[in-house]
Amino acid sequence: MTWLIDLYKEYEKNKDFVGMSELNRWGQEITLLPVSHTTQTAHIQVNITEEGKYHSAIVLGKQDKCSTVIPCTLESASRSSNIAPYPLHDKLSYVAGDFVAYGGEEKTRKFIAYDGKQITGGEFLAYSHNLGLWASSPESHRKVQAIYKYISKKCLIQDLIEDEILYVDDNNQLIKKWDKKYEEHYGTKPDIFSAITGDQSSAFVRFNVNSRTDLIEVWSDQEVYNSFITFYNNTLQNLEHNLCYITGKRAPITKLHANKIRNAADKSKLISSNDESGFTYKGRFETAKQAANISYEASQKSHNALKWLIGRQGDTINGRVFLIWGNNIPLPLNNDTYPKAPTKDKDIPDTNKEYALRVNKALHGYRTKFDTKEHVNILILDAANTGRLAVTYYQKLDKHQYLNRLKNWFTTCNWRFRVKSKKTGKYINFITTPTPKEIATAIYGDKEKKLIKETVQRILLCMLENKDQLIPKDIERSLIIRASRPSAMEPEEWEECLSVACAIIKHNRKKEDIKMALELENKDRSYLFGRLLAVADVAEQTVLDLNDENRATNAMRYMTAFSNRPEKTWKIIREQLQPYLIKLGDSRKHYLTLIDEITNDIGIDNFTNEQLNGLYLVGLSSQRHDLQESKEDE
Repeated sequence: MTWLIDLYKEYEKNKDFVGMSELNRWGQEITLLPVSHTTQTAHIQVNITEEGKYHSAIVLGKQDKCSTVIPCTLESASRSSNIAPYPLHDKLSYVAGDFVAYGGEEKTRKFIAYDGKQITGGEFLAYSHNLGLWASSPESHRKVQAIYKYISKKCLIQDLIEDEILYVDDNNQLIKKWDKKYEEHYGTKPDIFSAITGDQSSAFVRFNVNSRTDLIEVWSDQEVYNSFITFYNNTLQNLEHNLCYITGKRAPITKLHANKIRNAADKSKLISSNDESGFTYKGRFETAKQAANISYEASQKSHNALKWLIGRQGDTINGRVFLIWGNNIPLPLNNDTYPKAPTKDKDIPDTNKEYALRVNKALHGYRTKFDTKEHVNILILDAANTGRLAVTYYQKLDKHQYLNRLKNWFTTCNWRFRVKSKKTGKYINFITTPTPKEIATAIYGDKEKKLIKETVQRILLCMLENKDQLIPKDIERSLIIRASRPSAMEPEEWEECLSVACAIIKHNRKKEDIKMALELENKDRSYLFGRLLAVADVAEQTVLDLNDENRATNAMRYMTAFSNRPEKTWKIIREQLQPYLIKLGDSRKHYLTLIDEITNDIGIDNFTNEQLNGLYLVGLSSQRHDLQESKEDE
């Protein structure tokens, strides 16, 4: 329950932002929803006058299809086959009194109205009855009254047909599916059939009231929000009152909780107690309320805060949500948070010192913006099926502790990345820290979605749970194996995989203080064999570039075998390298000298077929970079 309490507090802390729209980093519109409200994608906007008369309507195209904030009740927020109208905006079958007259099928069910009465009727009756109760209540709003006055005329579909928004066939029935035979009468395919996936009767309608003095749309009007919240709260007084586990106060308790948590199409719920015949709480409790009592208001605020935070700063990876929140904090799953240190200046040694300074400066800037009492909340969500969402991890950290762990991660898990510029076509080197998703993708590619999200969670916990935590050996080993298979990837993909592998190896061997710059004094056997492979690769690649040949070098082709049997494989690579050395001319001496020096450092005793460890990739990366920089200088 701790995570619910923290989300409730987050909502209370940000009450000034309720109802305000903003764009997240993906350009999507997000809103901290008011209580008793949800979002819905509308297809048709109907404009009426303040006197309750039809004015105009438009079909909302893709550019207009932002989620519309609409009032909702406990029942409508979780409706399926039952009749449960949204209070103000809804589908045609609910809001159009002439729906049946134009071929619509009417459902007849029993439903409980806002006033507690049980009524038998169709969808429009349920909608109009409840809207009438709101419109005639002391808490009503003039815009709500105008909408009720109009829908009471039962002529919505007729008006939309006359305005060429909806279309009927020869029998004056709504066309269910567009066919070319209708082009003779109507011309090209109307917009409504592009806006919806089903037939016209599935269109969702939002209402707006045209006014000369009030230019605020109904779905953005704070007064309308407050009008429904106050009205609906009065109707909730009939619910059972009990102690709310979130607020610690007696309040109306609800068993129905929100969905649409990860996105507008998400049907999964975090809290559910409707499975009385199954095993949701049987065996531990006799009734659902023995497990937890949550008030309607607390449930609404907690879920709305969660939706807002996910849209604002969460990362969703194959259905699993990774959310970190707190005031003025960097987000470790966001690529934009990671500082990048260019390594263009040849007079500066190629180490991670400059990068570490940038990290410290960035984190210090965050550190000065909060007091010692503030915390960082880490929440991970995932769905086992379409109906159930679970909290797979929740932790609260002191912000100083959180930043110290980020600092440790950034300054120990980083490497030089080499990316080809799309503008210039030249390669750019920079030092950065790979994100958890980049690490997982480097291991599995982008197809193993389930494995990627599991790996991302494991890496995230390594980052944040303990400053001395190492990346699990199986992840490191998988990276080493994949980085040893360049022929299985595109060149740029392999370059990134190699850099990611080196970053992880550097992090896991932090006590050895591994440098990114070439370490001539490093006599580790695997490191030296990696350097040897790099010399062969760069030498052959130089000749291939001169001849405009686009293929892998022999060093890259034999890389997997080389990592497993270096002595045997080196003989093959060395023999095949000879023709290319001859073509290098004056540069040949430089490469031959390097090969001799590295071979001598390895020594006869170590020149065996014993398998290499991950340090050979570090030696390979550092030696390749050193040789490539030398070539660019020349």
